[in-house]
Amino acid sequence: MEKDQSPQNGREQTIIMQSNSYRGVMLVLSSPSGAGKTSIVKELLKQESNIITSISVTTRPARPGEIDGHDYHFIDHDNYHQMLKAGELLEHAEVYGNFYGTPKTPVYEALSIGKDIIFDLDWQGTQQLSAAARADLVSIFILPPSLEELENRLRKRAQDSEEVVKRRMASASHDLTHWAEYDYVIINENFEYSVECVRSILKSEKLKRIRQPSLHSFVNCLRNPKG
Repeated sequence: MEKDQSPQNGREQTIIMQSNSYRGVMLVLSSPSGAGKTSIVKELLKQESNIITSISVTTRPARPGEIDGHDYHFIDHDNYHQMLKAGELLEHAEVYGNFYGTPKTPVYEALSIGKDIIFDLDWQGTQQLSAAARADLVSIFILPPSLEELENRLRKRAQDSEEVVKRRMASASHDLTHWAEYDYVIINENFEYSVECVRSILKSEKLKRIRQPSLHSFVNCLRNPKG
């Protein structure tokens, strides 16, 4: 007689579901301007269906083509400072008189259902995220293969004036001093390889014990199948 393979009291089904339960990762990429960080982020969003972007709040006006709730949450100064005072922002910054910040609640809600969230931040924003949520954070610093190549990339994209290129190069020298604060460092000499490295890091980090909250129950089921 063939043995009945149906779940008994749902235990086998519970084990399967628990084995697929993961907490999401806050994946932060930082780099000097022109090192390829933004391009890597865009490619990851194409290749990894479980990754979503963090949508920041900002007090600056929307630019042509920007959509509220998609590119940013556009709010006024009063609402921004209320959120800041209430501790509702994981990180925040002022840039050219405008304020930006990452709302805490949607990030934690996404992590709790296993969604990975990618952040395109500078070293200052990364430091704030690390102070607020170190256990959930995985940080990657993207290095250019050389300063000459970095300058070439800035010029090739033809988005900035000569003055801005020089300013970005000067800023890059300072940004580079923070590379050792990150969990991982990638030299972006080959774009496809760099993307694959980030994907591999993400997969490995998802398997860490602290990001598998159901492991304890799952192992107990394995050890006590008749329990």
